[in-house]
Amino acid sequence: MLWRQRPFTHRQLSWEQDWPALAQWLRQRSLADAEAAQLQPALLTDAPAPFAELAAEARALCSLPRWHGDLAQPLPELLHRHMPGRKWQQITRFSAVTTARSPATPQRWVDWCAGKGHLGRLLAWHSQCPVRCLEWDAALCDAGQLLSRQLQLPVQHLRADVMQLPAAQLQAQDAAVALHACGDLHRQLIEQVVSAGCAQLALSPCCYNRISAAQHQPLSAAGRRAGLVLSRDELGLPLQQTATAGARERRQRDRSMAWRLACDLWQREARGVDAYLPTPSKPPGPPPENLQQFCQAVANHHQLTLPAPPSWDALEQRGWQRLAEVRNLELVAGLFRRPLELWLVIERALYLQEAGYSVSLGEFCEAELTPRNLLLLAIGSTD
Repeated sequence: MLWRQRPFTHRQLSWEQDWPALAQWLRQRSLADAEAAQLQPALLTDAPAPFAELAAEARALCSLPRWHGDLAQPLPELLHRHMPGRKWQQITRFSAVTTARSPATPQRWVDWCAGKGHLGRLLAWHSQCPVRCLEWDAALCDAGQLLSRQLQLPVQHLRADVMQLPAAQLQAQDAAVALHACGDLHRQLIEQVVSAGCAQLALSPCCYNRISAAQHQPLSAAGRRAGLVLSRDELGLPLQQTATAGARERRQRDRSMAWRLACDLWQREARGVDAYLPTPSKPPGPPPENLQQFCQAVANHHQLTLPAPPSWDALEQRGWQRLAEVRNLELVAGLFRRPLELWLVIERALYLQEAGYSVSLGEFCEAELTPRNLLLLAIGSTD
């Protein structure tokens, strides 16, 4: 498949033999070109075939409604104290849509993996319904409870490992919410919601690759019948984009990647083995100040003694050039990011539907605010 091979670990991709014009065009583009196209590779209309055809198919597969909701203003400053602006916007959009699309005011909200409970407090402020915030970090629970008391809101912060949570913590009248719960954490929530017969679920999944199993384990009967085998590495494809990083973070990320790619070129040539050598992004020891120190740390990590390259500066330049090639070649796999994410979320939706829930799927905000903008809503039967 076009998205299974990673250009970071494979110097040549199998599809390049079938579409050499597209491969050559991508390899000649700059790193800045790749960055500009990363969020919306489907808009790269001047790329050689079959890029435009694949992009059109991806757009057709990924058409979803953008949901909206209103929240009364102004809000107390305590509700968003110490919250980064972008994260607060995600919380307010998620809360507004969830509230607007709920068929009735719930008897209790349950904020899953709540942190300090910012989402739960916002829901309590507008609905005046009780909220239970579940979080394993005791310090976050204590800080959240203090904020909830100061606002005099009916919010209980409970320290709990949700992966070991007794089923009794969720009840049939509960409306469970989770904003960006990762991997096994949101899978556990879905299973517990079904087990308890909860009234509602509002879930925005994240980090599909953070699972204990070696590969994706479908929840639904339909997912199992599909027979699509996905490794943890492949489950990370939807996450291989950055919409919210600042300029400094992007520079640090790019330098780290360029060094890793330069080191990969060095070890392949020095060892005479044209194969990727799995390497930690941060080798043990003091943070390296230059490429030479980074490569030496990697060699020490693998217990290798390799000759120095003719020029460390030239090797670093090759690493930056390789990074440009990798980022541009990744645009092809990028066309499959959203379709794969939707497949994963729809598979979860089918499990809820098989359990008798009425399920809908939409976007609670624009992708520029967060690429993880999917919202899965499940409403239990009132019979």
